[in-house]
Amino acid sequence: MTESFRRSSEYDPQGDGHQSAYPRQQHVAPSVNPEWPPPPAYEPARPAFAPGYGGGDGDGGDATAHLGTVPAAPEPKKRTKGPLAILAAVAIVAAAIGGGTAYGIQELTGKTTTPSSSTSTNVVPSSKRGTVAGVAAAVSPSIVEISATSGQGQSTGSGVIITGNGEIVTNNHVISGASSIKVATSSGKSYTAQVVGTDSKKDLALIQLEGASGLKAATLGNSDGIQVGDQVVAIGSPEGLTGTVTSGIVSSLNRDVTVSTDESQGQGQGNSNGQWPFEFGGRQFNGDTGSYTTTYKAIQTDASLNPGNSGGALIDMNGNIIGINSAMYSASSDSTSSSTGSVGLGFAIPINTVKSDLATLRSGSQN
Repeated sequence: MTESFRRSSEYDPQGDGHQSAYPRQQHVAPSVNPEWPPPPAYEPARPAFAPGYGGGDGDGGDATAHLGTVPAAPEPKKRTKGPLAILAAVAIVAAAIGGGTAYGIQELTGKTTTPSSSTSTNVVPSSKRGTVAGVAAAVSPSIVEISATSGQGQSTGSGVIITGNGEIVTNNHVISGASSIKVATSSGKSYTAQVVGTDSKKDLALIQLEGASGLKAATLGNSDGIQVGDQVVAIGSPEGLTGTVTSGIVSSLNRDVTVSTDESQGQGQGNSNGQWPFEFGGRQFNGDTGSYTTTYKAIQTDASLNPGNSGGALIDMNGNIIGINSAMYSASSDSTSSSTGSVGLGFAIPINTVKSDLATLRSGSQN
């Protein structure tokens, strides 16, 4: 079956269905929807002369002068509407000014991320972010147990792996005066370590494992961003209990903690409880700090710290190291009395202090 149709613009003067040879001039109205119908694949041919078209008088004159050229409708501009346009604008601006992208998109979409007061790096998988279990699983492979042997005995501490080939940061008092150092990873593998550099004024030391490779390095955060009340996790080897995890909050900042710089008072030496002596507010804790001391600004935490935690990690809830645990308070320093353990007073060296001292430690400085 065939279908025939006549365009509305064609003129049928007889009304009998026979099309006139002369098309009637039509007024071109703007399209309601400029995208439909689509433009023809080719431009229809114009008659050379059409009486009455464009005001012509049919005398055979110049048809061009009478035929008005109908300008083509301008191509419609595509507009991005709604939230997509706003987001695109935000992205362009953020590209110019830096880190505003995430904030802008968050404000516009209502989506939020786990807040981090120290750094934007997320070591913990998103499904476990903000949980102690997530932090422990992500960071424990980067924490080691250190056994230091000297002429006065053996002491146990902790350390943090900072490079895959076995650079480890710990407290100076953990390895001070040691003749040999053994390190055990969370997987149980043992290494011999050598001291690279020490800084007794900051109670820091850098040791290097022999023959190590492929270790999981910790992510060092930004301790300048932490706030009182931030949740934290501590990982270390208190009393030789490898990989012990405790949690709490940052209870204070910028505490002036004084510790000994005397090599003869390594951890496990100089006091009967085997705890590192320190001084705060004019009072001495865990033993006599001796004549040679140094004072540094510390992070105070109520995360449980005990002997052996020294040199271990204080970690934010995104899995970033924000401090190196260094001193802890014990309610009793009398060997005849039962110790109550941690009572919520522990101190850590801010990780930014560690990062600023790394070049000195790596240079082999021994001070």
